[in-house]
Amino acid sequence: MSGEGSRPGRRSGRRPGKVDTKAAILDAARTRFAESGFDKTSIRAVAADAGVDPALVHHYFGTKQQLFATVVQFPADPEVTLSTIDAAPLDELGATIVRAVVTVWDSPAGPGVVAMARSMIAGEPTLARSFLLEVVLERVRARIATAADDGHARVALVAAQMVGLLITRKVIGLEPLASMPLPEVVAAIGPSMQRYLTGEIGAAAG
Repeated sequence: MSGEGSRPGRRSGRRPGKVDTKAAILDAARTRFAESGFDKTSIRAVAADAGVDPALVHHYFGTKQQLFATVVQFPADPEVTLSTIDAAPLDELGATIVRAVVTVWDSPAGPGVVAMARSMIAGEPTLARSFLLEVVLERVRARIATAADDGHARVALVAAQMVGLLITRKVIGLEPLASMPLPEVVAAIGPSMQRYLTGEIGAAAG
């Protein structure tokens, strides 16, 4: 058998190893999430696009949320921060979000968060939007939603506040905010966040 004949084809037979399989899953997930968003993407659909069993997706990446965090290269498990926010009393939700999120930014994972944010905003705004509204803030929105107000405008305002804080504190380093101690950041930003979540914001609160 010639060397050429023994060379494995790129698209035939089993995938040569788990690295290729994981890469195929990530490629498929990145495309699906970008085109359909988080809510409308399923593990089964990602697996079908990658040509693997859904069990492999779970094996390598865990839940859909963990897969999405890997796709956007989030350097920490978002569930840790989200669990802290979930446990906060409703009247302390604004301050808790600021405290929990800025703690991650100020941790060793912080540079990775900034790099991820820059990459998504510059190159994949659909993924950035899905990550913020469908993963990070959806559980918050579900808590504050009422029959008269679904909470979408409120969490969009929260996202705007936090993205602005990330850019001023970590990207452009605007002083004194860039070096402000965490308790002062929480005291300054928390009340505005709480108003967005549960206070009056014009027509949306009517």
